[in-house]
Amino acid sequence: MSTETRRPDPQQTWTAVDGYFNGLLVEEDAALLAAVATSEAAGLPPHQVAPNQGKLLSLLARVHGARRILEIGTLGGYSTIWLARALPEGGRLVTLEADERCADVATRNLERAGLAGVVEVRTGPALETLPQLEAEGAEPFDLVFIDADKPSNPAYLEWALRLTRPGSLIIGDNVVRDGAVTDERSTDPRVQGVRRFTELLGAHPRLTATAVQTVGEKGYDGFVLALVTG
Repeated sequence: MSTETRRPDPQQTWTAVDGYFNGLLVEEDAALLAAVATSEAAGLPPHQVAPNQGKLLSLLARVHGARRILEIGTLGGYSTIWLARALPEGGRLVTLEADERCADVATRNLERAGLAGVVEVRTGPALETLPQLEAEGAEPFDLVFIDADKPSNPAYLEWALRLTRPGSLIIGDNVVRDGAVTDERSTDPRVQGVRRFTELLGAHPRLTATAVQTVGEKGYDGFVLALVTG
């Protein structure tokens, strides 16, 4: 009889560890829980950030003192709630969502959370709504969270730079892709979009950036954090 010890499933371990820390450090109130439940009931994909990642976004916004936040990719509004709650009095968040169904769900979730007066949901492809923000003469954003279609990440980065100022933060989610980001021959447009996005971050004279790999209930992925320096 084999005495080989079976190793635990890494995903089960990652999920359990997330559960442990979330239980002690991250409190999801009724509005956040309802945002997830409502999104699931509406058939939206379960692509929202994990609770600990949502709180990380909130902490980054608070530490940075962000008064104006731009989110590219709303989904059901879960990360939007985390970010909007980090704003000081008088702060504002604009979130862009291409899918009308997602935007409708997010709008209801934000209203339930009492954030309708703080958050503006704009519906339509971000590469159409971003130029509108510029044309309106919007004040520079202090923080930009990019979490939308990955092939467009390079274009989103260029727009983020046009809509920010020195000292602004740019955060890009889902950049590791289960490690596929290292495959230069990948035919996946999401991987190639992330690779080009990262190359632009590294080469841009107005940015200094780093990337962090993550594991948890959402699997193996990671994010980039960039500071606008000039």
